[in-house]
Amino acid sequence: MDMLVRLQNAGVAFHAQRRFGGTQYWALQDVSLELRRGQRLGVIGRNGAGKSTLLRVIAGILQPDRGRFWRAEVSCQLLSLSLGFVPHLSGRDNAILCGLRLGLRRREIDAQLGEIQAYAELGDFFEQPVASYSNGMILRLGFSVAIQVQPDVLLIDEMLAVGDADFQVKSAQAIHQRIHAGTSVVLVSHDDDKIATLCDSVLWIEQGRSRLYGDCDTVLKAYHAAVPAATP
Repeated sequence: MDMLVRLQNAGVAFHAQRRFGGTQYWALQDVSLELRRGQRLGVIGRNGAGKSTLLRVIAGILQPDRGRFWRAEVSCQLLSLSLGFVPHLSGRDNAILCGLRLGLRRREIDAQLGEIQAYAELGDFFEQPVASYSNGMILRLGFSVAIQVQPDVLLIDEMLAVGDADFQVKSAQAIHQRIHAGTSVVLVSHDDDKIATLCDSVLWIEQGRSRLYGDCDTVLKAYHAAVPAATP
């Protein structure tokens, strides 16, 4: 399989503001992984282990402060609902802006606006300011825009279902279809069943370091043996 992503001993540091002492915190200290075309990699670890930071590195949002990071010339999307909606703009206008941020061309967005509107199930609210939306409506709009992108590498951070019960089923099915269509995936989750069902390999991160990498059964058993009280 073609190599798409490689991290070698990657570390990412965050620096506190001076009024907090100017201290340095390493969210990632020493993480290595390889992602190949069609691979579905699960990432596990306790809260604060560095999982979300790892996704942001792979997405190109953060650059490692040490170690090496390489990604092939492929499209990569972090599936996130935090798309930076502008409250006074309509759902339609926000869908256009967010699609542009996700790398879609304007003509592609225009061609998909009808599908986005129907998928989000917002009715006439699609033309109303997002400031008038409930949280559930915002989630539905964000997901409906994000799912239009067809990346080579899909990064998912604990988000396999959003919105109300009916929309949760629809959104989960959409992501499952992507995962099983040959897209390379990195999935962060605390749900063992989702990891075992959707992934073919697992990386366990502990305190910003790679602890174990391998097949799902081996890594999940080792994780829970070492961290019996591990909870989401």
